[in-house]
Amino acid sequence: MLVALIMGFSCGLPLLLTMGVLQAWMKDEGMNLTLIGLINLVQIPYTWKFIWAPLLDRYALPFLGRRRGWLLVAQTALMISISGLGYSNPLKHFWVMTLTAMLTAFFSATQDIVVDAYRREDLSDEELGPGS
Repeated sequence: MLVALIMGFSCGLPLLLTMGVLQAWMKDEGMNLTLIGLINLVQIPYTWKFIWAPLLDRYALPFLGRRRGWLLVAQTALMISISGLGYSNPLKHFWVMTLTAMLTAFFSATQDIVVDAYRREDLSDEELGPGS
């Protein structure tokens, strides 16, 4: 259960970043309200993650096994994209910030897919509710 809790927490942080913190940052920078509203579109990967979920389930990477390999790739890519997001400037380079936010959302959704699959395999049916 502790592992499920930690992995669930790690899945929630990038989601919170792309939902609330990004909008607050743009508001503090004095961005247009229309652009702040449109930035919600970066969350589309969370809605469409069912499209690439079968690929992650079907194919295993040649290292660390199916779940841990994809988890390592997703978390490494998340670290890079979140770092890029932190170094971007919404006023000067809005499209760079948007791209890095989209990448963050994509890799976060990928991590969420892998964690959900890992939970399903690792926890018994009675533990799935509390494990989520």
